[in-house]
Amino acid sequence: MRISRLAGAMLALSSALALPLAHADTFPSKPIRIVVGFPTGGAPDTLARIVSEKISPSWNQPVIVDNKPGAGGNIGAEAVARSAPDGYTLALGTVGTHSINGALYSKMPYDMVKDFTPVMLVASTPNVLVVHTGVQAKTTAELIALAKAKPGGLTFGTPGVGTSPHVAGEMFNSMAGVKITHVPYKGRAMAIPDLLGGHITMMFDNLPSALPVIKEGKLRALGVTSLKRSQSAPDIPTLAEQGLAGFEADSWFAIFAPANTPKDVIAKLNTELNRIFTLPDVQAKLKTLGLDPVLGTPEALAAHQKKEIAKWAKVVKESGAKAE
Repeated sequence: MRISRLAGAMLALSSALALPLAHADTFPSKPIRIVVGFPTGGAPDTLARIVSEKISPSWNQPVIVDNKPGAGGNIGAEAVARSAPDGYTLALGTVGTHSINGALYSKMPYDMVKDFTPVMLVASTPNVLVVHTGVQAKTTAELIALAKAKPGGLTFGTPGVGTSPHVAGEMFNSMAGVKITHVPYKGRAMAIPDLLGGHITMMFDNLPSALPVIKEGKLRALGVTSLKRSQSAPDIPTLAEQGLAGFEADSWFAIFAPANTPKDVIAKLNTELNRIFTLPDVQAKLKTLGLDPVLGTPEALAAHQKKEIAKWAKVVKESGAKAE
């Protein structure tokens, strides 16, 4: 009887120890869903579809892109936070959903850190400061001088309160020591026509969205918000090199899994994502879109997110911006 019980206990222990290995060997064994908290066509959606297109044949499993727009991306992120931690439901997170929104929204439906497991930072893009062509400023320094000469007389449009262009504008006000009035719109599609028509002075726009109108000469680009010039627009200087040292307001995109997703699953996802974003055709496509690929570990994403949360909490507090 004792031998039988001992054998049973040893069998149970060996089975338990084998579980992580079995999980690693079997994942993925069913379709994967990537939730995007924004409409189709934008950078988050594009990145999710690139991942879907490349993972499906590699892993022989369908990868579904599920768009759940609303509340600054919070609806989609919450859906992932509440999902089973098995690697089959992932979030295409953004600077908003995983760093800015926590300071902006008085009631968040999820914890940006505790409810997720970082997988990998996949891409970033700077915002770009663009002005109407009739504005008497061809450099950032000239714009700042104009703003100081007309306190409150200049305006900057945004796709809405709490978006990365909004907080970039608030950071510009703070670092440049100016007061340029915020004019929020219900999306970029509403703001751009007013900027083109000269009804607002300027706007911080995602570089991928702004590049076509910049190249057509319809708007004047004064500077990008990254610390280094963008590979997609190397002729546009950074704001940092124009006197606003340390100015950085990039939009970034990352893959997150629900909290407590097994480490072996996260490792497998991270390895595959690093492979995808080193593919020449993927890098070429990102360049044409104004997106810079980013490679790295889950730990690197966690460190980046921590830094971004602290930075944007300070900017939001100083600006007094709030989102309902």
